[in-house]
Amino acid sequence: MNLLARKSWRNYLVELIMILASLLVLLPILVMLLGSFKTSAEVLDFSLSLPKEWMFSNYKLVYEEGDLLRAFLNGILITGISSVVNIVTTSAASFVLVRRESRLSNFLYLFFFMGLIAPMSTITTIRVVQWMGFYGSVTSVILIYAALNTAFSVFLYNGFIKSIPKVLDEVAFLEGAGMFSVFFRIIIPLIVPVNATVAIMVFMSVWNDITIPLYFLTDSSDWTMPLSVYNFYGKFSRDWNLIFADLVLTSLPVFILYLFAQKYIVGGLTAGAVKG
Repeated sequence: MNLLARKSWRNYLVELIMILASLLVLLPILVMLLGSFKTSAEVLDFSLSLPKEWMFSNYKLVYEEGDLLRAFLNGILITGISSVVNIVTTSAASFVLVRRESRLSNFLYLFFFMGLIAPMSTITTIRVVQWMGFYGSVTSVILIYAALNTAFSVFLYNGFIKSIPKVLDEVAFLEGAGMFSVFFRIIIPLIVPVNATVAIMVFMSVWNDITIPLYFLTDSSDWTMPLSVYNFYGKFSRDWNLIFADLVLTSLPVFILYLFAQKYIVGGLTAGAVKG
């Protein structure tokens, strides 16, 4: 067997292992999906068997009892504004850090990069938010989420903006454009792929989180969908079919977003990594 044939078989073996690994990941999802259509007694076997009777009424009950519409709108509000704030602030910060090559800019970039490693201190953050006077509000959660995703966003923007020739800035400055004009009219249109990637990544990160709303939202009417699952579990801890239905509805927006936006995620990550 020649070298080319051995490499081909090796690739097939790796692909087979990856397929089997993906099937292992899909098994719990299938159990959850099928269990959401079963009765409260039938679901207790946690198997992959089809329901004897498809209980579509589970989803209606979950929607009504879990107040999912309010939780969905809260999640859209928080994730949407957090994504916009994160994109505007981190792209502007990265533009300044890349274009002003100095020791201070290099230090600030490393300071931002430390955010990928350093964990969040919940108690300290609560104290700071209380001192600022908006603890328990949606505003506090939005600002915290925007800050938590700053390090990753700056990392992506920094690598992509470095690939944009500085001559574009210089020509704009010669024509009388200012720093803000250069950023919004030249840089922003060129970083659209990274904007899409950052928006999707921040959206999925914020939507799936449960700890920040739990600690910083004191009113249950402001809770998001993942936190509503926590509340719903307290009411129906024995009805796993209803809990599964709640989980399916909560994960559905992220699944749809990732399904249709996967190419933007991969393209933006590749652009930020390779061109930098």
